[in-house]
This record gives sequence, C-alpha cells and structure tokens, in this order.
Amino acid sequence: MIVTLLTDFGLSDVYVGVMKGAIAQINSQIQTIDLTHEVPPQDIAAARFHLMNAYPYFPEGTIHVAVIDPGVGSQRRSIAVQLKSGYVVSPDNGLISGLLNEAIAAVELNNPQYWRCQTPSATFHGRDIFAPVGAHLATGISLKELGTEIDLDSIVRLPIPDVIETETELRGVIQAIDHFGNLITNIPGEKVRDRSWNIRINQKIYPGKKTYADAAIGEIVGLIGSHGWIELAMNRGNAQSFLKLKVGDAIVVI
Repeated sequence: MIVTLLTDFGLSDVYVGVMKGAIAQINSQIQTIDLTHEVPPQDIAAARFHLMNAYPYFPEGTIHVAVIDPGVGSQRRSIAVQLKSGYVVSPDNGLISGLLNEAIAAVELNNPQYWRCQTPSATFHGRDIFAPVGAHLATGISLKELGTEIDLDSIVRLPIPDVIETETELRGVIQAIDHFGNLITNIPGEKVRDRSWNIRINQKIYPGKKTYADAAIGEIVGLIGSHGWIELAMNRGNAQSFLKLKVGDAIVVI
C-alpha cells in the first residue's frame, strides 16, 4: 500500500524523516512517496492545489497524508476522509476542499488507539496523529475505527469562487502560483480547447498559446497547463514576479 506525504516542513530539518519513521514503526513495508515538502509555510491554498492535482495519478486505495497545519494544537479537527479512490488524512482547515467532490465518508480522528501516543505533541500532529493514522489505514484498519463519523458538509472549504461564464468571457481567479511563477487560474482548460482565446488582466490582453515556445522569450502568454487549468506564464521567465499578482486576484478569459 502507498502512503503519500505532503507538507510545508521543508527538508533541512528531520520532521519529514520522523513522520516516515512513525509510519515504519507500524509497518515497515509501507511504501511512502513524497508529493512535496516545499509548500510555502502555512499556505493551505497551495497545499489544496497540489493535493487535488496529484490525487488522480495514484492507484486506488492510496492514502494521502497532508499536513499544512497553522492551527495545530488548537480546536481545529483532525480528520480522515474516504474518497472514491483512496483516503486523505489531514487537519480540517480547507486543505482537502479540492477533493470533496470525491468524498464518500469522513471521521474525526478522536480514537487515540491509532495515534503514536496517548498524549500527542501540541505542535507536531503530523508525527503523532496523521502519519500513524495513515499507516493504520494502509494496514487495513477501517475508517470507522479511527474515530467518530462526521457530516461531509461540515468539512472546512476554502472560499475559492466559482468560474462565471457569459457569452463572451470566463471570469475566474488565480488559485495557485507554482515554482516557476506560473499563475494558475481556476478556469478549466477544456473551456477553451477548441477555440482561440486570450487573457485579460488589469486591462491588458495576453494571447492564448499552445506551448511556452510559441511565445518570444520574456513574453507573457496564456496556456493550458499539464494540470488542466488555464495559466498565465512567461517564456523563460517568472510571470508572478513580472505582473505582481497573487492568489485570489481576478482574471478574465475572452
């Protein structure tokens, strides 16, 4: 069974390795795969985007342990969610809101039998709760044994607006910014796949292209990224640094 790990811990400290150790203590045969540990600190929106886009590429039954947790030790819930093709174990802070259309059932992780210890650290639930719970799921423990069932509608969702579609334009927002400075919108690429299109932002128009190489070096263009969303990019450059845009800023496809 596969357990993936997604955190904002970085790799200069031992935190990721310790989480893997907590998993191995339960079953050393579990395969762990690092999605990324370079999510910007406390950036739940970025983690949501990464998790949502990684999920389709893993086998059925994969357990995703995702820990971006600025509320660790507070009253925020720890949860596990069964999806159509696997599970997510994470804090209930909006991180999994991009996958809730796949959700089947969920529990609050309030059964300490499946934690690393009865008195978990107030600052490291990744080690003491989330990693052990992911390992127990991977060894066949059922979701209902991990805690109390909760209503799927009660799970925290990030306030990302819906795309507004009119006869002439698609209005969305920037939902993520990747390592290259590409500004990734919440507008699905399939909306423009069979027509020519442009992006309008701050009263400027940028052409829609097929690849980065279709633009001159330093040119800003719209693309359908490998993730399937429309993005604003700069050929051999950083669109975010140039345009000074941020997550949540409005963008229009025409």
